Amino acid sequence: MIELTFQKPKLEDRDWILPYLWLEQSRNSEVTFASLYLWRRQYPAGVGVVKDMLVVKTEGKNPSFSFPIGKRENVKSAIDCLMEYSKEQKIPFQMHLVTPEQFEFLEELYPEKFTISYHRDMADYIYETEKLAKLSGRKYHGKKNHINKFMRLYPDWSYEPLSESNMEDCFQMALEWRSQNGCNDHEEKNEEMCVALNALRLFRELHLVGGVLRAGGRVVAFSIGEPATKDTMVVHIEKAFADVEGAYPMINQQFVIHEALEYKYVNREDDAGEEGLRQAKLSYHPAILLEKGTVKEK
Repeated sequence: MIELTFQKPKLEDRDWILPYLWLEQSRNSEVTFASLYLWRRQYPAGVGVVKDMLVVKTEGKNPSFSFPIGKRENVKSAIDCLMEYSKEQKIPFQMHLVTPEQFEFLEELYPEKFTISYHRDMADYIYETEKLAKLSGRKYHGKKNHINKFMRLYPDWSYEPLSESNMEDCFQMALEWRSQNGCNDHEEKNEEMCVALNALRLFRELHLVGGVLRAGGRVVAFSIGEPATKDTMVVHIEKAFADVEGAYPMINQQFVIHEALEYKYVNREDDAGEEGLRQAKLSYHPAILLEKGTVKEK
């Protein structure tokens, strides 16, 4: 009988989870410690070690496993173990958030054994950092116009790294944003706002990086992210007041310039199937649309 233990990630687990994530070097926005920790209530899942590989197991009636995270040579033994465990538990074996690169490797290990169905709403938008910083050329003309208008409207604007000194201002801005956007009456928006507030509260403990945009002395936007790999920064949270024209493109660009220039790519996560958000993310012309899918046995 195979015994596997999966537990909800705790803050102190970062010390042992991070080395596995760093070995993986995945640009997947959901394969970061902050993402695993901050969304643990909204999407209940446990973390565990299987054959010296990190595995995330979703809870519920039909549990699912992440692709094993760690050294590539241990992938097959971990998957063999998970399949045997599933058989013993009398549950169908499946994996979630599997990228095309991972599925290609899976096909090498188990030819014709699995199928994958990708979910467009979950695809990550990954951009070239330099292009987000410079916004050069005709296709970014509209973004530059919005930024220039922001600068004209708010000549006293300023950018500063997120820190203890401006944390409370960001909290107050986030609470005002929540009120303006009717989050209390919308479950998904409310969940997202809870994650944003927790990211601020645990900013130091989660080793996050952030940026703050001010206009007229008040915070009008902030952004929070973390490095996912040696070459990719993930932006987990970005909030700006909609009535402050140009605040969104401005915080987007300024965060990249000040916090992400050492990385080749910036991952701005998925669009969750929201049409307005999809068009906004496509308008920045992603270099990579990182698909993620569900893997099942044929």
